[in-house]
Amino acid sequence: MQLRKATLNDLDTVMNILRDGRNQLAEQGIDQWQGDYPNEQHIKEDIQHGWAYLVESDDEQTVGALAIVDAPDHSYDELDGQWLLDTQQYQVIHRVAIHSNHAGKGYASKLFVSVIDYIKNNRKDIKSLRIDTHEHNKIMQHLITKHGFKKVGELHGVYRPEEESYVYELVTQPENGEN
Repeated sequence: MQLRKATLNDLDTVMNILRDGRNQLAEQGIDQWQGDYPNEQHIKEDIQHGWAYLVESDDEQTVGALAIVDAPDHSYDELDGQWLLDTQQYQVIHRVAIHSNHAGKGYASKLFVSVIDYIKNNRKDIKSLRIDTHEHNKIMQHLITKHGFKKVGELHGVYRPEEESYVYELVTQPENGEN
């Protein structure tokens, strides 16, 4: 599996994957992504900033999408909680989706391993990774904590007025060599 930066030529592919993700969440009774987020404008901005990625299988099929957003991420300005590391040297994982045609094959876990390993080994300037998910998205919560993220707080109404999100952080470059 590999991650490839998305281009504007990939916009329809990314949108198709995210629509499929929205449908998967709805089928599970999860209210996440059921409004106008994420929309085409979000994805165009991700692509233009170099934040949008496609997830490709070893046989070069596109199986998913995500964004790795540079700090500062103002979604977190109203965090009800406390970061593990007080830094502006972080990145945020947003808009993660594996297409339902490829679900159950471990791609989401491989995606997390790839991103974390890349940041730890190649981006020593990035001190932590942050991510959030809907309070009812138990699958994503499990995936996030499985890969070492710690819950640091909650967001109230950032994406939609009544929506609660749980926020997580993973320190990628411990200070003073601590782990």
